[in-house]
Amino acid sequence: MTRHTYSKRITCAMDFRVIACAFVLPLLLGLSHAEQVKFIDCGSVVGTVKEVNISPCPSQPCQLHKGQSYTVNVTFTSATDSQTSKAVVHGVIAGVPVPFPIPVDDGCKSGIHCPIQKQNTYSYVNQLPVKTEYPSLRLVVEWELGDDSSKDLFCIKFPVQIVS
Repeated sequence: MTRHTYSKRITCAMDFRVIACAFVLPLLLGLSHAEQVKFIDCGSVVGTVKEVNISPCPSQPCQLHKGQSYTVNVTFTSATDSQTSKAVVHGVIAGVPVPFPIPVDDGCKSGIHCPIQKQNTYSYVNQLPVKTEYPSLRLVVEWELGDDSSKDLFCIKFPVQIVS
């Protein structure tokens, strides 16, 4: 093999890697990208919600497939100091709140480094598992994160649709 042929093969291999990276990397980032969702503040007493992201959620209302789990990320600013935080989630069906269990209800184990300090911004991250036995329907998810005094650091509502 001549030096020119060897050099040409290396150049082609490098060109292939660059092309592959140019197409594959954005695809992978797109698949892992969380979507900002529309939400309603339902009574955040000692905090202000900046943004809510759910992954994956390519369209709204988010379609939650039975047997899968979704990542919920709530960015909020605290208006109080708190040593602890606890999350409670409900599915609101026909105006009736039904408990929606999450794997970890301790906010300090869900992306927040406690103690929570006044005027700091936090990114709360948790999983929303959708059990296979849930019925297929549209509902509103109500997610609250309480402080030491059970006052809501945030309370948000967002629509979802559970699908098979």
